[in-house]
Amino acid sequence: MNLLHSPYFPVVMTIVGILMAVSAIVIRLKASHRPVNIKKIIMPPVGMATGFAMFIAPEMHIPLLWALIAFLVGWFVFSYPLIRTTHFEVEEGHIYAKRSPQFAFILIGLLVIRLLLHGVVEQYISVLQTGSVFFILAFGMILRWRLFMLRKFTEMTGTASYSQ
Repeated sequence: MNLLHSPYFPVVMTIVGILMAVSAIVIRLKASHRPVNIKKIIMPPVGMATGFAMFIAPEMHIPLLWALIAFLVGWFVFSYPLIRTTHFEVEEGHIYAKRSPQFAFILIGLLVIRLLLHGVVEQYISVLQTGSVFFILAFGMILRWRLFMLRKFTEMTGTASYSQ
C-alpha cells in the first residue's frame, strides 16, 4: 500500500509537523545567543522558497485564489504575534535577537491552531492540497516576519547593505 493512501498518513504528517515545530523552537532559542546579521535574517525564507518545487507534482496543485488567501492569512494574521514579540538589542557592538518569554508559547499556539485548521480544511480538499495551502500560509508568515526583522536590523545598523 502506498503511504499517501494509508490511513496513517495524516497521523505521520502531524507527528512530522510537531517535530519540525519543536526543532524550530529549539533553534530559535539557541539563535538568541548569537549575533544577528542580514544573512541569518534572509536565509530562512530563501531556504523555504525551495519548497515551491512541490508544485511540480500535479497532486499538489491548488487554485490560485486559495494560494492567495493562504498567503494573505499567513502575512496578516499568523505573522503578527511573531512580529510583536521580536526585538533586537545591542550588546558589545553586536545586535542580538532578544529572547521573548512568549516566543515558544506563540510558536506552540500557532502549531495548535494550524493543526486544528488542518483537520477542518482536510475534510474538503486532499491531504496533499492541504499541505500546499499550509505551506503557502507558513511562507507568507515567515516572509513578513523576516522582512520586519530585516527592516529593524537595517534601522539599527544604519545600513541598507546586504553584504553582511
